[in-house]
Amino acid sequence: MADQCCAGKSGKTALNDPRWRRVLWIALIVNAAMFAVEIAAGVAADSRALQADALDFLGDSANYAISLGVAGMAIAWRARAALLKAATMLAFGLWVLASAVWGFFAGSAPEAETMGIIGAAALVANVVVALMLYRYRTGDANMRSVWVCSRNDAIGNLAVMAAALGVFGTGQGWPDLLVAAIMAGLAIWGGLDVLRHARSDLATTAAGEAAA
Repeated sequence: MADQCCAGKSGKTALNDPRWRRVLWIALIVNAAMFAVEIAAGVAADSRALQADALDFLGDSANYAISLGVAGMAIAWRARAALLKAATMLAFGLWVLASAVWGFFAGSAPEAETMGIIGAAALVANVVVALMLYRYRTGDANMRSVWVCSRNDAIGNLAVMAAALGVFGTGQGWPDLLVAAIMAGLAIWGGLDVLRHARSDLATTAAGEAAA
């Protein structure tokens, strides 16, 4: 109960705080730029883990744009936006999982050096964004979804770098595919987490309206 009360206060304060919107704009720009870098590098290096991480950057850019659009709206609308973002996270996770399975049968060994360099750059970008968003992690479902995306991204970048080491050491593509599958699991788990909080916010709003 105490956590729920704190979450509500944090969300209300952040929504009226221009620093919250400024952080979202920075996150949006960083993620859009990293999508362009990673998708090009992923295709050039034939790395499904990098391609998956690039699509994650693209999805996060859309999520930040949605968050900026609903930041001043009522909590019910913010919760509905979070439901949409949860659906995109789940769809991304399922797509990456299918891509990893396909790559197991048809893929080749990617370029480990490119994976490592781009993965390190993406990690720096995501850690910076995650640190900026850390203070807002206990807000409403919409704000929590932003934090979950950033947290998962940083974890995913570490996994990409580990995959690069695995590809370099073995000369095979399975570490790249394994990381892609792990990233799919993170996206699915994060989507379910955001979905649960969004439904809770909607239920709380509905109960309040009924009581009024």
